[in-house]
Amino acid sequence: MRIDLHTHSTASDGTDTPAELVRNAAAAGLDVVALTDHDTTRGYAEAIAALPEGLTLVTGAELSCRIDGVGLHMLAYLFDPEEPDLAAERELVRDDRVPRARAMVTRLQELGVPVTWEQVARIAGDGSVGRPHVAEALVELGVVSDVSGAFTPQWLADGGRAHVQKHELDPFDAIRLVKAAGGVTVFAHPLAVKRGEVVPEAAIARLAAAGLDGIEVDHMDHDEATRARLRGLAKELGLLPTGSSDYHGSRKTCALGDFTTDPEIYGEITRRATGAFPVPGTGGRV
Repeated sequence: MRIDLHTHSTASDGTDTPAELVRNAAAAGLDVVALTDHDTTRGYAEAIAALPEGLTLVTGAELSCRIDGVGLHMLAYLFDPEEPDLAAERELVRDDRVPRARAMVTRLQELGVPVTWEQVARIAGDGSVGRPHVAEALVELGVVSDVSGAFTPQWLADGGRAHVQKHELDPFDAIRLVKAAGGVTVFAHPLAVKRGEVVPEAAIARLAAAGLDGIEVDHMDHDEATRARLRGLAKELGLLPTGSSDYHGSRKTCALGDFTTDPEIYGEITRRATGAFPVPGTGGRV
């Protein structure tokens, strides 16, 4: 089985629609794919309706969190999307995205970049607007060569010249809320140092003690040494080690299935979840 547990669609900052994403996942030879858009479940219905036969969909989200001043992303799988407390927190984060993006545009303009809100809004379309959309505007303007080039201290990285914070969950609250909604939590790309400051291992241990289920080990932003280090940390803390592409369509260079999760780990995730179940593809048949 080939299992990719971290992807994004146009419901947040990917370039594939949810329907395109599941079709592309099947074409890439995946058996299981998770849809984990930022702070939203809006892509679920379209993805399920288009789910090809032979492909299983894991519903999820990537939650924006912050601990001790450091931003982090928490992957949440198979939670009940209607659970009111978790839904309310996701809405708070989403509601803060537009003012935050507008503020980043203003900061860039003050730095002499001729970006406009209209340009960023066009790029975001119906998705949850975020830094990748602002970054793509910088690419269009020739300020940086690619989206990753915008995530530096010079521009949009945490603490960067044009960075603006948004409402973010405390990760301990995120773990509690996801578990109350029947879901499973995995800390996404925990040592992706190229993105900026990362959470120390002592904090990961605290999250594990609070009920964190796993950490994303195999990821494009982790080199071989980092993956080995994280695999050892997962074993030490009793966490599930996962692997995922973090696919964003054409917005990033990673391809579906570039990194995958072991079937036994996937099985344990599904055993722990009670809020929702993986959706098997029927090829459009009811």
